[in-house]
Amino acid sequence: MRPGESPHRQRLGMTRMQGRADMWTDERARALLRSMFDAAVAAADPQKVLAPFLPERPAGRCVVVGAGKAAGSMARAVEAAWLGEGGAEVALSGTVVAPYGYGMPTGRITMREAAHPVPDANSEAAAREILASVQGLGPDDLVLSLISGGGSSVLSLPADGLTLADKQQVNRALLASGLDIRSMNAVRRRLSAIKGGKLAAAAAPARVVTLTISDIPGDDASAIASGPTIPDPDAARDLTPLAELLRGAISEAAYALLVRPAEDLQHVAASDVRMIAAPLASLEAAAIVAREAGVAVEMLGDDIEGESRELGAEMAARALNLSGRPTLLLSGGETTVTLTGQKAGRGGRNTEFALALALALGGRAGNGTRVWALAGDTDGEDGASGGGAGAIVSPDTLARARAAGLSPEESLAGHDSGSFFDAIGDLLKTGPTFTNVNDFRAVLVIPAE
Repeated sequence: MRPGESPHRQRLGMTRMQGRADMWTDERARALLRSMFDAAVAAADPQKVLAPFLPERPAGRCVVVGAGKAAGSMARAVEAAWLGEGGAEVALSGTVVAPYGYGMPTGRITMREAAHPVPDANSEAAAREILASVQGLGPDDLVLSLISGGGSSVLSLPADGLTLADKQQVNRALLASGLDIRSMNAVRRRLSAIKGGKLAAAAAPARVVTLTISDIPGDDASAIASGPTIPDPDAARDLTPLAELLRGAISEAAYALLVRPAEDLQHVAASDVRMIAAPLASLEAAAIVAREAGVAVEMLGDDIEGESRELGAEMAARALNLSGRPTLLLSGGETTVTLTGQKAGRGGRNTEFALALALALGGRAGNGTRVWALAGDTDGEDGASGGGAGAIVSPDTLARARAAGLSPEESLAGHDSGSFFDAIGDLLKTGPTFTNVNDFRAVLVIPAE
């Protein structure tokens, strides 16, 4: 490796000549895409990025609470920084909760696991334990809140008048609604006894510091895990339109709470929020890998939303209109999949995007253009895709699928994109990554020379 050369470049065996179209084999294209995804995930690894954001050690106790797919990894990073060799002693305790499979071994901080994306009894139990842990603290104490995507489900404490079954029903309705994440979180906060700043209110007069990993377009901290330490920005908002949209799919008790004004907690001091990782930084880490491979990068943004299949078609059209040098279309954000009553198969927003992209490309090469793509959720789990983080698309995706007896059109119509890519060996399987900076989409376009 030459001095200053990236290890990603060394691993891929890239040289300045490898920007040429005739140097792009299927193996090399796939290796580059996976290397970029790995770089994006690494840029949001709490073990690497959390420590510099820690506040001063408190004079009193430090109660660590947290929820989300990165909660376990963040808790371990806190323990390593404050209880590791040579570190000053801190009176550390607390509880964090992550989805099943995302827990990690911890020392003084209790690790819980609960269900995602629909809460279960463990979600409620963990929320009650966390709420109880911050009560009775004094002004010299610190509440360190570790928040990441996936926290809304695993930290689920029904508001007065609601049951866990009511909350489960609401979550299922939201997942099938096609609503954007901001609207979903407005509903979740209104129906919760811990979200929307209620955890911070319970911790007073202790100081509250929130370390968060963003999985939200625009990095709105109040929307990440529905903001348990941040006053609800929608407290004064009339949620009747959302309640009416969901009516029939939720209980009357939940409907009644949604149309009722919320408790205004703006008088509660918002926690000191420190964003330790965010989607744009992860995309920029991936862009470095692409540029070192001789690929031009078009950064399309970290906040792209909309229907997954529609975005896939739009991205295909954009790719086929490119000419000149190899180019990467790089984007993040959170798309949606709207279920319209039919029985859905195994799929998620990233596999649905990938299948729609492949179909729009049509297996054809516009003027000899070849396209590879990777779409994946950086947490390692893409909806109900069957254990996949997303999928990889290649120029021969449709041909291989049809040779295997699959109908891409039927798979897309039935929201069965996860099964489709699994059958042809192109479901992206990473396992839990213990972080979450939302979706990662990389479309590699190799125009004909």
